[in-house]
Amino acid sequence: MFTFVSIVSWDIYIKQFKEFLKLERSLATNSVEAYIRDVTKLREFFELKEIEISPLKVEQRHLVDFLEFLSEVGMSPYSQARMLSGVKSFYRFLNYEEITDGDPTELLEAPKLGRKLPDTLNVNEIDQLLGQIDLSKPEGGRNRAIIETLYSSGLRVSELVNLKISNIYSDIGFLRIVGKGNKERLVPIGKIALKYISIYQHEIRVHLKIQKGNEDILFLNRRGSRLTRVMIFMMIKDLARKAGINKSISPHTFRHSFATHLIEGGADLRAVQEMLGHESITTTEIYTHLDRAYLKQVIKDFHPRS
Repeated sequence: MFTFVSIVSWDIYIKQFKEFLKLERSLATNSVEAYIRDVTKLREFFELKEIEISPLKVEQRHLVDFLEFLSEVGMSPYSQARMLSGVKSFYRFLNYEEITDGDPTELLEAPKLGRKLPDTLNVNEIDQLLGQIDLSKPEGGRNRAIIETLYSSGLRVSELVNLKISNIYSDIGFLRIVGKGNKERLVPIGKIALKYISIYQHEIRVHLKIQKGNEDILFLNRRGSRLTRVMIFMMIKDLARKAGINKSISPHTFRHSFATHLIEGGADLRAVQEMLGHESITTTEIYTHLDRAYLKQVIKDFHPRS
């Protein structure tokens, strides 16, 4: 486990770094907090991996692992590069103050932006995209519920098209998701998404002639069968075109946006990893890693559409 001594050592140097940014570099409060968040995420990474290490003992290989982890949880190369910039500033400070002799970030390359993961959307772009949905049509109400669900919970498109009504726990604000490898996890879902799911389910879906075997599937086409991944992809592409958003957008874009917005807003790395399904949990083991009330609080505190 991460010991008290190593945690304290991080806190001391982060506090000194914060004072340096405020007093010697005269940065604005928001800029200072952004730098501190970046370094705190590095500390959280070591806690998550149960690596007991002082900031003065961090090597380049540790930072490479950190960047790989950020990529795994869905953070775009642009956001990784920005976070790396904060970590680099931290180690330049330690070197400048002669607290450490070397700088593990000196030869560390930022993620290549030319070979990036799918673009993320900012909150305004998501609102613009949602604004293109015609809610007067039945498929409009369904599509609004789909996008709200993707962005609110960070689901994979395969998880979305197979989402079952019986796995929606509206009373506690959770979805039971069967992900890769048939592994289950509970994912928090926001009130806005639940609102549009309820509208679709009780005002639109009830009028469909549902095909056999699809009775428990939430999102259906007009013929009463489950949607395909291609249908979701085409719907999102069309909305992006109408909104004038010139980015490479797919259903996975919302998963990356979900993770990036939470992490950049200050959410705990482990909570985001859990919600994305990078660690398996089952309904009987929900309290093994993180308390579900805490996961719900992370969404409430850090998600733009909570």
